[in-house]
Amino acid sequence: MTKVSQVWLPILLICFATSANAQSFRVQCPTSTITHPSNLTNVNSEPTYTGPTIQAVNSKGFLAPTANVNGAIKCQQISGGDGYATMGDGTQTFMFSFGPLSGLADIAKGLPGTEFPNVFNTVYPGTLLPGDPDTTGAGFTYNGAVGLTPDLDAGGALTGHVDPRQIMDIGVMNGNIPAPLMAFDEDDEFFLTLTNVGMIMRPDLFEQHTVHFHGYPNASSFYDGVPDASVAINIGGSFTYYYLAPDAGTYFWHCHITPPEHLQMGMVGQLYVRPRQNRVPVGNSLYVGLQQQQTDLRTACNPAVDILCSTNLPADSGILPGQTSATLAAAGIKYAYNDGDGSTAYNVEYPLQIHGFDPNFHFVGMTFNPEGFVDMKDKYFLLNGRSYPDTVMPGPQEALSSDGKKHFSQPLPSIINIPVGGKALLRIADLAVTEYATLASLGIRMHVIGYNAKLLRDQAGNNTDYYTNSITLGGGESLDVILDATNTTLYPSGSVFYLYTPNLDHLSNDAENFGGLMTEVHIN
Repeated sequence: MTKVSQVWLPILLICFATSANAQSFRVQCPTSTITHPSNLTNVNSEPTYTGPTIQAVNSKGFLAPTANVNGAIKCQQISGGDGYATMGDGTQTFMFSFGPLSGLADIAKGLPGTEFPNVFNTVYPGTLLPGDPDTTGAGFTYNGAVGLTPDLDAGGALTGHVDPRQIMDIGVMNGNIPAPLMAFDEDDEFFLTLTNVGMIMRPDLFEQHTVHFHGYPNASSFYDGVPDASVAINIGGSFTYYYLAPDAGTYFWHCHITPPEHLQMGMVGQLYVRPRQNRVPVGNSLYVGLQQQQTDLRTACNPAVDILCSTNLPADSGILPGQTSATLAAAGIKYAYNDGDGSTAYNVEYPLQIHGFDPNFHFVGMTFNPEGFVDMKDKYFLLNGRSYPDTVMPGPQEALSSDGKKHFSQPLPSIINIPVGGKALLRIADLAVTEYATLASLGIRMHVIGYNAKLLRDQAGNNTDYYTNSITLGGGESLDVILDATNTTLYPSGSVFYLYTPNLDHLSNDAENFGGLMTEVHIN
């Protein structure tokens, strides 16, 4: 054996052994943590907010909860791979994309795939089929982690061990646009598992993937998804990200591997964080609830020393209508932010992800040709992955993929239904790569209450919200907008309005008639 072989052969063997051991599919969803110990709280439900979590220094020298634990544990599993989406003119467009590997039934209903541990940690009673839940149909109700199976080496316990066949059956060609929706509450701990199933249409690509939560304040670099300072997940591997929910608001997430390419190809999604104010007990003052939050170490706000405070106290409006009767609370009165004055109240909410596709870029990405980044120009303009008239189609939209199965590639509808006399919160985020996007509302003014996950309020506690007929966003921005239909004379039952872009070249499907950024608002 040569000296060179004697040096390199052991190194290669170690690398192969390390790779073989490290690359495996796993999921993680604990049922008790230091922050949410199961002996002090029910981690499978959101407790009412009556004051900050009580903490004390434990035997190891750090603060740990002792009573009144707020928040819960939430979990989700996603795949990184590829798939197809159907454009408004019927064109099948190839994508690099994320797909759901948990909460399948909820995502098919247009809901977040984020689940409590007692839902996530359940084993499917049967065999999942490629294309599920589209394959099985209306009887599909499973929201647990795909592939989760008893670990025989641990006596049959659920340890995060998964069946890779089930992961591949569901994860392959199962890409969504937008990526699976995520939502959780302030004070929650969130465990997100990304499993890289590979690019089936491009087997020559050994693409890594990551998850980057765009706009997250004080994000841990290790879990931030930027590969320079974080980790990247190889094909055949899984990684669980950990987040402690930040301030309430509308955020979004994407892959941070070659972002111009992966964002253009479809690896973008939305997430939002619900405020503690939703959990203030019925009959309690919202103002007092916000005062209580000022004593919480995580969100304490002193405008005299912190110019970035986002929870400044407004004028005291007393106990508000949405909090004084169980009937109104049961009607679904919720809040976008911890406002303390009820100014962000709404009845229904709709996430709207703005995105754009350049069909030429996607075509060469599928056919082993060099991608012309400089020449990228979007021709399909999408709301939740759909162009008009597909935006008003109820329920999930299918795409026939190269595996011969139909998949719910575009699960989020964009049609907006406001109850008579109610308000709708639109969580609008833009992650288009090549164009700015404008949305206009005909008939119902837009009430803009938040920008980039921050309540529009100054340091003196004055609301700086505003009304407008149109909003414009660039890639990487989000807005929270309320459509107020409480005046039943102006907005009677059966009324139909339009939310659309006044940029006429964005109202088309690849230069053809119809399509683009337009949807309908129904009062019903």
